[in-house]
Amino acid sequence: MTDPRKRANSGSRLRASYERALAALLALGAWLRRHARPLAVSAVLFFLLAVMGDLSAWLAAAGFVVMAMMVAGRDDDEEDTAPFKEFNRVRRGSPPPERDAESWRLLLDAVPDAAAALDHNFNIMHFNARLEELFPRVRSGQPLSQLSRNPELNDAVEKAVTSNGDVVVDLYERVPVERRISVTVSRLGGREVRRGLPLLLLSFRDLTEQDKLAQMRADFIANASHELRTPLASLRGFVETLQGPARDDADARARFLSIMSSQANRMTRLIDDMLSLSRVETRVHLPPKGIVDLNEVASYVAQALEPLATGSKMTVTVTKADGPIRIRADRDEIVQVLQNLVHNAIKYGREGGHIEIAASRVLDGSPPVPRALIAVADDGPGIAPEHLPRLTERFYRANAQASREKGGTGLGLAIVKHIVLRHRGDLRISSVVGKGSTFSILFDELGGNPSR
Repeated sequence: MTDPRKRANSGSRLRASYERALAALLALGAWLRRHARPLAVSAVLFFLLAVMGDLSAWLAAAGFVVMAMMVAGRDDDEEDTAPFKEFNRVRRGSPPPERDAESWRLLLDAVPDAAAALDHNFNIMHFNARLEELFPRVRSGQPLSQLSRNPELNDAVEKAVTSNGDVVVDLYERVPVERRISVTVSRLGGREVRRGLPLLLLSFRDLTEQDKLAQMRADFIANASHELRTPLASLRGFVETLQGPARDDADARARFLSIMSSQANRMTRLIDDMLSLSRVETRVHLPPKGIVDLNEVASYVAQALEPLATGSKMTVTVTKADGPIRIRADRDEIVQVLQNLVHNAIKYGREGGHIEIAASRVLDGSPPVPRALIAVADDGPGIAPEHLPRLTERFYRANAQASREKGGTGLGLAIVKHIVLRHRGDLRISSVVGKGSTFSILFDELGGNPSR
């Protein structure tokens, strides 16, 4: 009886033979299709020679076979040598095909940073649009030394030619504006120099804004520490006094406790404003989604702060526009903006003065377009012109002593500025010494269907 395993092995070998034969036939068919025309011409030629008697039948057949072998051999040579054509071109130093020269330029244009490609003479072969924004006078073909005369950049480029890695250098420029630019120099294509292709890639990154933000952060921490240190020192001094000489003095204790309470309240306001500013800054990139009527908000703030204004012998009035003025906004933040502005008008305005909150529509810009306006105006002492550009800076005060005496933290207008930025609005400040100040905010009014 036949072993089943032998039958299985025999069947596997038979299937493999069939598959190899089928593959050979398919390859032969493909080869015949590829060379059908030259083979057909050769066959007709040798057939006619045999019929005419110039060649015997077997010699004609042999000639046809030789011709077929020559066709096959030429095809194999072309297929075998094709992978080496690019190698031979590079070895001879021939320029690259046009498609290669174009492709690397397209890649350079897509680099997100400002970038330029240099040839072996350190001339600019190509650059992207970001570099033109950074250096408006850049031109193709010009030497790198004309783009920047910084010796550190030239040294970095020369070093990158023989370096195995990237070379990074920081450029500090003073004119036309002060800025810091980080440049990374990278060698391309290994050690060989290939005509028509770049040798070095330079990428530029402007770090000026990043440095400014870091400096602002450091200044904020320093100013906040200073603002907190003063009331803390006052509290510590009064505590030591109450624990020592004034321990049994009831009048001194009552007076000191009142001062300590005011200093603690000052620290509380400062911390609250710092937290509020921090929240606003973290959300400044998120556009609001609510809908707010400026007429309604103006009436709400005036009513909420009327007792405070009455205590300072001041009046607050509201001037509304005809019909609702709707904007895309966060209501709580718009209320905070108006409260901060009205608080300032009450604190720094004159006794018996008047404060007006006005909502209206105005034409603004060039060409003029209709926009929504909310303004807070007072008839107080006004602000000197030299202070106006810096009023929205953190902890900046036109009169530091008066601000501290009246409980100001120096952060109210900074909060206003960042809220207005989040709402894509414009804050404008005008003031005349002896006549008063006006703080105006412009917003884009919602048109059509406000629910969209």
